[in-house]
Amino acid sequence: MTKRRVRAALADRLLDATLAQVPFEGWTSPALRAAATEAGVDWGSAKRIFPGGIGDVLALWGARNDQRMIAALADIDLGALRIRERIAACVRVRLEALEPHREAVRAALCRAGLPHNAPAAARSLWRTVDLMWRAAGDTATDFNYYSKRGLLSGVYGATLLFWLEDDSENRADSWAFLDRRIADVMRVPRAMGRLKKLVPDPQRLLRALGSLRSPRGSLRSGATQAHAERKTAAYRR
Repeated sequence: MTKRRVRAALADRLLDATLAQVPFEGWTSPALRAAATEAGVDWGSAKRIFPGGIGDVLALWGARNDQRMIAALADIDLGALRIRERIAACVRVRLEALEPHREAVRAALCRAGLPHNAPAAARSLWRTVDLMWRAAGDTATDFNYYSKRGLLSGVYGATLLFWLEDDSENRADSWAFLDRRIADVMRVPRAMGRLKKLVPDPQRLLRALGSLRSPRGSLRSGATQAHAERKTAAYRR
């Protein structure tokens, strides 16, 4: 076995041992220390494997969950589903994989709420929703690439929070909640399409509205206000 594989195996062993400690210690250095002792790995080796400490362990867990999600999705014929059903399948598969570790998820969210941990949490979330969209067949490279992932981040985050408190049988309420959130998001492109028909040149509208106010935010007077009114009237035509 190569050094890389030995290191990966030790990292996985430490991660599994840490997951067992998290319900009691949270995602903290004491949890990693206890995990190293439980796994029979000396602390020096544990620090070399995870130089960033518990944050690196949490990152490895996120990557493992993403990999398992993709593997599980390979067994689903996503091509036979509508796009909203594909996304629902991705979110559901991801959450079902977390079922044995609900307390670890809860602790991870608490840790992500600390300001200095927010950037890493945001990167992890973005990677997950990006993989979901790619699995669903998305090939967007323009602004839609970002808007789709931004919207799905909200859907996934909201569903995750609901799922953590859901005690319904087989989490049925969570999947119904997920379907409603996806339905809400699916209305956004249609609403934007209708808006574009009503406002074919939004920049012109913004300029017209902006001319109604002075730099201090008050209405301009006299000829300037009349000019603004003419511009607004011209836009309406």
